Formats: sequence, C-alpha cells, structure tokens
Amino acid sequence: MVLWSAVFALIGGAAFLLWSPPAALALALGTACGILNALLVMRGTERLAGHASVGTFVFTSILRIFVFAVVPVEFCLHAPWWTFGVYFAGFFAPLALYAMFLAREFRTD
Repeated sequence: MVLWSAVFALIGGAAFLLWSPPAALALALGTACGILNALLVMRGTERLAGHASVGTFVFTSILRIFVFAVVPVEFCLHAPWWTFGVYFAGFFAPLALYAMFLAREFRTD
C-alpha cells in the first residue's frame, strides 16, 4: 500500500508540477499524510481487536482527524482553493488502495 501510494503521488505530482506547483505539493503532502493516517488506523484497529478500550480508539481517531484536517486548510489559505481537493485525493488514495488490495486478498482465499 505504501509503495503504490508513493507511485501515485510521484506520477500525479509530476503531472501537476508543470501546471501548478502548489497542487503538486498538496498531492504529495496529502499522500504522505494519508499513508501515515492509514498506518495509524491499522495500528489502532489491531490494538482495539486485542485489548484496548473503545474510548481510547475513538479519542485517537478524533485527534487524528483534527490534525490531518488542518493541513489542507493551510493550503487553501496560501494556494488556489481547489488544492483542498487535490490534498484529499492524495489523502484518501492509500486507504482506497488498501481497500482494493484487501478485497483482492479476500477473493483469492
């Protein structure tokens, strides 16, 4: 998931770089934050399945959403408004790729 997300960011970022450098940066940063978020979600879910409390899981999820939501707002303040969407395209790409890989894994078992 991490490798394919990085490939997505490099290809998409290269395409945006000539047209709009802030959009390329938004895509790259969105993908990096998305990878980190996906890894944190996976870790939190494993801990929740093991022995952690639901309250802790919910608190860390809300905190994670708040932290990762501040970054695109910063892009909107200093770059064109549509970089907000480019950031979120990169942010959700790792989770979408993870879901696709997981669905394929379940079909082959």
